[in-house]
Amino acid sequence: MALPLILIIVLLVLYPALYSLHLATLNKGMERFVGFDNFTFLFSRETFWMVVKQSVVFAVTAVVFKALIGFCVAHFVHNVPVKGQRKWRGMLLVPWVIPPAMSTLAWLWLFDPSYSAFNWLLVKGGFEPIGWLGEVGWARFAVILVNVWVGAPFFMIMYLAALKSVPEQLYEAAAIDGANWWQKLWYITIPMMRNIIAITVLFSLIVTFANFDIVRVLTAGGPLDNTHVFATWAFKVGIEGSDLPLGASVSLFMFPILAIFAIFILRDITKRGAEN
Repeated sequence: MALPLILIIVLLVLYPALYSLHLATLNKGMERFVGFDNFTFLFSRETFWMVVKQSVVFAVTAVVFKALIGFCVAHFVHNVPVKGQRKWRGMLLVPWVIPPAMSTLAWLWLFDPSYSAFNWLLVKGGFEPIGWLGEVGWARFAVILVNVWVGAPFFMIMYLAALKSVPEQLYEAAAIDGANWWQKLWYITIPMMRNIIAITVLFSLIVTFANFDIVRVLTAGGPLDNTHVFATWAFKVGIEGSDLPLGASVSLFMFPILAIFAIFILRDITKRGAEN
C-alpha cells in the first residue's frame, strides 16, 4: 500500500536531491568533476554571505511574526460563537489559499512607486512617500510583510485545531483555583500546544527558506541583490547566469542551516516526549 507513495518520493524528492549533489561537483560546462571548488568559490564571495544573512533574517523574522499573529488570531476565532467560526475561518484562510505569485502581484501594485496605494495614504496624511521597493530597508520589510500575510493563516488553522483539543476541564479546574487568563495561557494552553507549535514552526521555516515566488515577483532580489534568498539567488546564478552547478551549490547550502534548526526543534520535542 505504501509502495506508490515511496516511488513518488523517490522520483520527485530523492532523485532530484542526489542529482543536485552530483551537479554541484561539476564545472560550469558540466563535463569535469571539480569536487568542492564551487563551494570554495561561493565562500569567497561577499554576495553569498549577504544572501545567507538575508535568508536567515527573512525566514526567522517572518516565522516569528506568522507564529505570533497565527496564535492571536486562533484564540480570537476559538472564542467566537460556533455558528460564526466557519465564516471567520473561511475569510482568514483566503491569503493562504490564493496562489502566492498572484497575490504578490497585487502587493506589487500596492508598493508601486508611481501608483502606490500606501504612498497615496501617506501623502493624504501629510507624510513623504516611501520608495518601498527601491530602498534596501523598506524592500526587506515589504518582502517579510507579504510572506507573513500569506503564511499566517496556516499557523492560525494549525493552532486553532490544537486549541480544540485542549480539554475544557483543565480551564475549569484552573478557574476554580483562581487562575487568571494569563496563568491559563502560560500553564495550560502553551504546554498543551508546544508540540504543534514546534512542528508548525519547523515546517514553516523549511517552506520560508525555500521561498521563491514572493521575492522573485516583488523585488527580483533587488535593490543591488539585498533581498535575495537562497532560491532566488540560485535561480539568478544557475539559470540566468548559465552556471547550473554553481546554482545547485547555492541551493544545497540551505540543508545544513535547516538541519541545525530541525535538530534543536525535534530534540526539544523528543525530550518532552521522554519526560511524559
